[in-house]
Amino acid sequence: MRGFSGAALRFLVAALIGLPGILILPTPAQSAAPPVSPLAAPPTTPPTTPQDQGTIEFIAVQGSQRIEPATIRTYLTVREGDSFDPVRIDRSLKNLFATGLFADVVITRQSTTLLIRVVENPIINRISLEGNSKIKDEDLDKEVQLRARVVYTRTKVQQDVEKILELYRRKGRFAARVEPKVIELPQNRVDVVFEITEGSPTYVRTINFVGNESFDDGDLRDVVLTREERWWRIFSSNDTYDPDRMNYDRELLRRHYVEEGYADFEVISAVAELASNRENFYMTFTVKEGPRYRLSQVDLDVNVKDLPKETLEEAVVPEAGDWFNGKQLEDTVDAITNAAGNAGYAFVEVRPRLDRDMAAKTVSVVFQVREGPRVFIERVDIQGNNRTLDKVIRREIRLVEGDAFNTAKVRRSRERLENLGYFKQDTVKIDNTPSEAYPDRTILTAKIEEQSTGELSFGIGFSSATGALFDVGISERNLLGKGQDLRANLSIAQQQSQVSLSFTEPYFLNRRLVAGADVVASRTDYQNESGFTSNTYGGTARMGFSYNEYMYQRFNYNLTATNLTGLNASVSQFIREQAGTTITSQLSQILTYDRRNNVIDPTGGYYVTLSTDLSGLGGSERYVRGGVGAAVYAEPFTGWVLSSIVAGNYIVGLGQEIKIYQRNQLGGYNLRGFKDFGVSPRDSTTFDALGGDWMATATFELRVPLGIPKEAGIKTKLFNDWGVIGPPKDLKDRGTFQILDSRAIRGSAGVGVEWTSPVGIISLDYSPFIFNAQTFDRTSKFRINFGNRFN
Repeated sequence: MRGFSGAALRFLVAALIGLPGILILPTPAQSAAPPVSPLAAPPTTPPTTPQDQGTIEFIAVQGSQRIEPATIRTYLTVREGDSFDPVRIDRSLKNLFATGLFADVVITRQSTTLLIRVVENPIINRISLEGNSKIKDEDLDKEVQLRARVVYTRTKVQQDVEKILELYRRKGRFAARVEPKVIELPQNRVDVVFEITEGSPTYVRTINFVGNESFDDGDLRDVVLTREERWWRIFSSNDTYDPDRMNYDRELLRRHYVEEGYADFEVISAVAELASNRENFYMTFTVKEGPRYRLSQVDLDVNVKDLPKETLEEAVVPEAGDWFNGKQLEDTVDAITNAAGNAGYAFVEVRPRLDRDMAAKTVSVVFQVREGPRVFIERVDIQGNNRTLDKVIRREIRLVEGDAFNTAKVRRSRERLENLGYFKQDTVKIDNTPSEAYPDRTILTAKIEEQSTGELSFGIGFSSATGALFDVGISERNLLGKGQDLRANLSIAQQQSQVSLSFTEPYFLNRRLVAGADVVASRTDYQNESGFTSNTYGGTARMGFSYNEYMYQRFNYNLTATNLTGLNASVSQFIREQAGTTITSQLSQILTYDRRNNVIDPTGGYYVTLSTDLSGLGGSERYVRGGVGAAVYAEPFTGWVLSSIVAGNYIVGLGQEIKIYQRNQLGGYNLRGFKDFGVSPRDSTTFDALGGDWMATATFELRVPLGIPKEAGIKTKLFNDWGVIGPPKDLKDRGTFQILDSRAIRGSAGVGVEWTSPVGIISLDYSPFIFNAQTFDRTSKFRINFGNRFN
């Protein structure tokens, strides 16, 4: 006869499960006594033979506190009435350990009873995180799987330790340590404390490149996202080591070389070596550049019924003789696809066929256009939005259920979602997967990762126009997850103070209408320029829509009350006559066509604006004003950005004189080298600025790279400003007082520096050359602005 198991079986079970439970069963009398579990009971029946195993008449459970015995029996593979089968009892033991509910399990036979003795794992009372300051508790809580009122296991604790360490490694802290501690409590409960030692950040000391000949190390360091440790990067984390970022750097290097014509480029290896003190990393990229190719031929091969080749030729950007540019080819594929779609052919496939001539170092490109499979959108799924409503995301996606699949619209949808600012940078993805039910349909899945859209800020600074200033504001760009924008701001400065409240609904009435309202109260001191102080109170109602992706139309209605104060006998009579309060009821429109490649920091493209204002629909002021503006941006060489901006404005009174605060003023921000209001018609007696009826300005700038790393945040530029202003016709027609004015074109030239410093943006413009200044103009060669906003 033999028992259910012996010492070997107990050792095997403990090794497989990795827990302290040991199976204790009767053993032959001649066997050596095995180690005994604290739960084990002495055998009460003699061993049985396989032919006489006996029958289980009763299954007893001991040691259970929270878990019902009936629940424990459900994990067994034997039941009452079954035989004492060692194999099935062994499987039952494994099942109980696999639940994670028990710290120890022992199964023994007592006569005809199968006895199950268990020691339950404790219940977690509380999870605590101690010692963390660089990563917030809520961010760590997302990684920790253990929670209060769940069963404690050592395996889960160790898994949580690894997850916390991984989070710190991604923050560049490879010296971090996590020590879990378990505090036992009554009633089989425990507190789990993760004691965290964050350690110092692990910075990237140097980034080296091996195999690069066409570009030096400094050029390639500007390409990759990872940066070497420098003192001015105190607000950046790109100088810490992140393995995911290093993989992204490999892709950035590939893109850079392919855009420069190196079609065979490859990154052979990317290695990050950790110093022995665990405080620094040394990164090395080994690259193989290969030859640089030119395009020997660029052609179209269109094989789509009734689609003429000429319809797509304008979409082909590269020309024979140009350097090979991988990004340019991708853009051309998209442009051809869009052109075919605009011509009514939504189902086309465009594939560039490349033929390399290694000897001549040339590449011929033929864009093959074929009819593609007809694929339609089955549905659009959204993942990752815990706060933002689905409809806010769906309305930015250019495709809906039933539309023909279009890669260009998918890319544009991703760009529109990124431009919302609700989601973390580079986390927006739109994937498409084939439908399981229909071969001609696909499922779009928008994956996003939300970020904080609320902001509480205050700022301090100095400006040549307003003097020292203090600013405090609160804003929410995604109010209640509906995409609405709510802002409140208070700004106090030496020459201008303002309090404002603004609300914007981007999809008014669930249509592509932008609606909003603003309430503002401001006080502006013009004592130095014109001898008065302006106090304005009022509000604006806004409505706008888009004709297409690039043309926008906006309508505003503004109702304000303006009061001129601080006037005395030394102020110009023209201005004293305007003392008191006036009501402005103004209707405005602005039409914009914008093709800039980046709204904030453009390096290419252009925009054109046309605006008109009409005052007189109620109120006490009567005038009409028109304005036009345009700009062109180009990057002739890498880092060299040339821009040209022109603007013009004309105001005409409707049966009454125009108020001084409505007239045009030239100088300062729109004509450097001159003070604010520095170029303006003036009272010949008091020399107060009176403003002009019309004005035109032109600005030419060239941003010049100085070889300073981009992360230093320093931009330098050469500028040349020009401007002209017309006299106030209604005042000159009086003939009572002489007005000093000149229609001469003034100009200035100089250099400007802007530094995004750790304490804010500091900009300085110096205009050593001033052209055609009149005797009554007021010049200022230096203009400085300093400000910082803390969020």
